[in-house]
Amino acid sequence: MKSLLVGLLLLSPAVMAVQTCYTGVTETTPATRFTVSVDGTVSDSVTGLMWQTCSYGQGYDVATNSCINSAVKVNWQEALRAAVNDRTGAYTDWQVPNNKELASILEHSCVTPSINQSVFLGNKSENYWTNTSGIADKTSAWVYTFDRGLNSLHDKTSFVYLRLVRYEK
Repeated sequence: MKSLLVGLLLLSPAVMAVQTCYTGVTETTPATRFTVSVDGTVSDSVTGLMWQTCSYGQGYDVATNSCINSAVKVNWQEALRAAVNDRTGAYTDWQVPNNKELASILEHSCVTPSINQSVFLGNKSENYWTNTSGIADKTSAWVYTFDRGLNSLHDKTSFVYLRLVRYEK
């Protein structure tokens, strides 16, 4: 019975979702590039963008340096509305990132998830929306999966995770 319990524990998603980083690959998003603020935002000194520390639907708890609540999957229209209504850090100009903006926070030396977990918290190794529509198919938009850092088109009615961005002024 004890062996079965240990075996089931090893198969649980929490145990399987351990990030793997490769030492032979140069970091693309080192922590030194970012400034983490107590208001739940992260500023990127390379791009001039400000990101939410946590995935959409989560709140940032400064006392524990962690995300609280569950990340929420939304369809593309809901993602656009969420950006308009979000007030993280008392900012009112959040937006859904475009394809290049979201790609700028991919950590190419790591997988599962392919993002710097010391800077960005509450990550899911799944798809995240961009505001970039498909060229030939306007019913689809680009997403990046933070499992392996790959992008693909998804129907805009799909439910996908979200991380909002704004231009730091």
